[in-house]
Amino acid sequence: MTATAENEPKKPSAGNDRVALKKEIGLMSACAIIIGNIIGSGIFISPKGVLEHAGSVGLSLVVWVLGGGICALGSMCYAELGVTIPKSGGDYSYVTEIFGGLVGFLLLWSAVLIMYPTTLAVIALTFSNYVLQPAFQNCLPPYVATRLLATICILFLTWVNCSSVRWATRIQDVFTVAKLAALCLIIMVGLVQICRGSYEALRPSVAFQFSTDPSVPEIALAFLQASFAFSGWNFLNYVTEEVVEPRKNLPRAIYISIPLVTLVYTLTNIAYFSAMSPEELLASNAVAVTFGEKLLGMFKWIMPISVALSTFGGINGYLFTSSRLCFSGAREGHLPHLLAMIHLKNCTPIPALLVCCSATILILCIGETHNLINYVSFINYLSYGVTIMGLLYLRYKKPDMMRPIKVNLLIPISYMLFWAVLLGFSLYSEPVVCGLGMVIMLTGVPVYFLGVYWQNKPKWVYRVVELMTYVGQKVCYVVFPQEEDPTDSETERLTDAKHD
Repeated sequence: MTATAENEPKKPSAGNDRVALKKEIGLMSACAIIIGNIIGSGIFISPKGVLEHAGSVGLSLVVWVLGGGICALGSMCYAELGVTIPKSGGDYSYVTEIFGGLVGFLLLWSAVLIMYPTTLAVIALTFSNYVLQPAFQNCLPPYVATRLLATICILFLTWVNCSSVRWATRIQDVFTVAKLAALCLIIMVGLVQICRGSYEALRPSVAFQFSTDPSVPEIALAFLQASFAFSGWNFLNYVTEEVVEPRKNLPRAIYISIPLVTLVYTLTNIAYFSAMSPEELLASNAVAVTFGEKLLGMFKWIMPISVALSTFGGINGYLFTSSRLCFSGAREGHLPHLLAMIHLKNCTPIPALLVCCSATILILCIGETHNLINYVSFINYLSYGVTIMGLLYLRYKKPDMMRPIKVNLLIPISYMLFWAVLLGFSLYSEPVVCGLGMVIMLTGVPVYFLGVYWQNKPKWVYRVVELMTYVGQKVCYVVFPQEEDPTDSETERLTDAKHD
């Protein structure tokens, strides 16, 4: 994947053709990236899975609240890592910096190969299903139609992200507001129902009546289902280098966004149960549509449109941030150099965006992806745990390292305890799913040693790589970004510290 110093593609010399990623993400856009990435299809898919595994309305609501609390603990740890290691790439950059290339590559391998393409595919399919549902009221939308519309949506948003960072962030801002408005509508209608006395399923005496005896493994699977809805809380760390004053805006955006999303998710689930019995919710394939049909009457069409807006913004956010992961991996030498290049005029990582787009479309063509939620959530939690383990390791190895934010040690320790229990019981409950995830991750070991660690490859390998890089540069009109001047970075750090 990489070449030795004498064989690797030559980076352009400093001059007019050198460009850099633009810092265009302010506090509002940073909050929109976090909220927009979290609120996608999950809140419209996961309630059914959470209730099914929790076994009661009351316990399912507890899972939603605790899920948000766990995300808050993790996000505080990521805030420390984000300002201590101010690199784009999130988990991957931190793990590579702390544990070395192999561990970082394995995380990158599983994320690029399965985790993000699958998540994007699930969100895109949810988008197309809800858009087409009004035209196929008495049956499921055709298989080909849903895939075609999902593909068109992904291609369009890839084009937007290739054209302008500003366009992509503005779309994220607008659709974040739209999806919050849609959920606020559900919440307000639900509160009206509760005020009218329609809250039978929410009464404590009824809410904790279990359809099946709850077990720790089933509760762990309920948390995994909820974690799919909360996934994306760490995505601002993937674009740290494009955030204006990251030492201030990164933690502020996290502290604003996570509690807000947790509150919205909990109230949304309460609203669902004000309109549907647990049996009706479990029988529904589109919870928001069923909610609208029961309560909105002639305005029931609002729900499919609202979900479509929510998922559209979610696709945009995932494309924006996951492409930066490919960009960061290539810059570290773990992926082809072409993926570390950005457009000469637009300053967007076009090759990385095209790889993310292609991988997602491939997953769409393979088949159904909804049954992979537990699998994707398992890999997500695995990467979160390894990253926060890195924070503890860094505290031990480099106690005097400059940390603009330093969280109490009880926070990462509490997260790690929860992480260990959740993954342990997930392995016990779903050994095949979790085992397959581990196998795919470990297939990256030979790839790492052949593509990255092995430096003295045959010359023809370097010639092929150079030719592909040259053609890619010509086609995409991209160059290596200008490396940040260390003196500028140090000046910014001292200025932020002075203001703080």
